[in-house]
Amino acid sequence: MADLPRCRRATWADVDGWADRVAAKVQERAATPTTIVGLTRGGWVPARLLADRLGVKRLVSLRAQHWGITATPTGAAEITEGLSGPIVGEHVLVVDDITDTGESLGLAVEHVRAKAPRRVESATFLHITRSKLEPTYYAEAIPRDAWVWVVFPWNYWEDLTTLAARAAAGTPGIDPVRATLLARCGLDVPRVDLERVARTVPLG
Repeated sequence: MADLPRCRRATWADVDGWADRVAAKVQERAATPTTIVGLTRGGWVPARLLADRLGVKRLVSLRAQHWGITATPTGAAEITEGLSGPIVGEHVLVVDDITDTGESLGLAVEHVRAKAPRRVESATFLHITRSKLEPTYYAEAIPRDAWVWVVFPWNYWEDLTTLAARAAAGTPGIDPVRATLLARCGLDVPRVDLERVARTVPLG
């Protein structure tokens, strides 16, 4: 049986709402950062949206990778690309899309702290309550017993390709794959999207 998680497909309306809520929490504490560090790839869009809402002009990237649909070879969180700019003396907000285990964000925060910033806080749009790290700010908490794989708009095609390939291993063919994704993952995927995926990954 293919390993297929229950999924929740986030919309751009969801994303805008989460960005508004996180930005409001930062502003309530009068804690607007001078630099935002976005974790690429998942945290890059959230970081840009928060920079826009908070009026922060300086956006720096940092890449941390972990397990999941896209995993590191070891299964452990790793810093694979360092900070794209200096943060000495800055008030830094480290941003990712979600804390699941919390290992990627925790590793990123420690990496940032080692670079001599004035202050470090963290933010995510979603926070799974089983996470080892609770961000300073988050828009929505998901109880650990309600865990789902969140398909964000910026990784829809990547996640769909992986999930469809897994489904095809057990039930090949576009229509069977579509039915499997609906039954097992809760994803109602348009057939045309799977036809597009089938151009790059054999679905049987």
